[in-house]
Amino acid sequence: MFLNHLKGQLAKPQPLFLGEETAFRSAVLIPLVEKEGEWHVLFEVRALTMRKQPGDISFPGGKIDEADASPLAAALRETHEELGVDRQSIQILGNLSPFVASPAFVVYPFIGIIEQSELTMFNKDEVEELFTVPLNWLLTHEPYVHFVPFEPKPSVDFPYDKIANGENYEWRTSRMEEWFYEYGNYTIWGLTARLLKHFVEKLK
Repeated sequence: MFLNHLKGQLAKPQPLFLGEETAFRSAVLIPLVEKEGEWHVLFEVRALTMRKQPGDISFPGGKIDEADASPLAAALRETHEELGVDRQSIQILGNLSPFVASPAFVVYPFIGIIEQSELTMFNKDEVEELFTVPLNWLLTHEPYVHFVPFEPKPSVDFPYDKIANGENYEWRTSRMEEWFYEYGNYTIWGLTARLLKHFVEKLK
């Protein structure tokens, strides 16, 4: 009886990772645009008046709201709000693996085609400008990387008396990769560069 119940529970849909249901979840669209017979990747420069990350380069996207039926629905909604593009006109080609920055933050990336004629009325409250990078350039130019070290620092009331080795416990340090693409006067880095690198590697 117990084993049948356990098998039934394990057969149900489960979250992608422990903590997904309570994590900050966002979705982005990596937009492809055809220009003069060549495919380009479209980027936004975030408005300089934005409270968070002004001037950073990003893909259209944002937080998944409770009203969004799925991560894809969120990516399409955000793209419409930021770029003024009709959701029905976006041709979705597929998705990439979610990026789990931490158990508290996950991003779901999708790939889609936007017609260049749709890019005429972007939201200037959120977007400073748009630019594109040829896909062929991305396939032939390697990004460079810097490493940001992280060292755990427990709070002063951490219960060292409950763990082996107490205050001499050896915490595992880590380092985060930060990738950079330099295209003309634009520097693509952070989450956008990480997703872009994953996308380009998938193409290769």
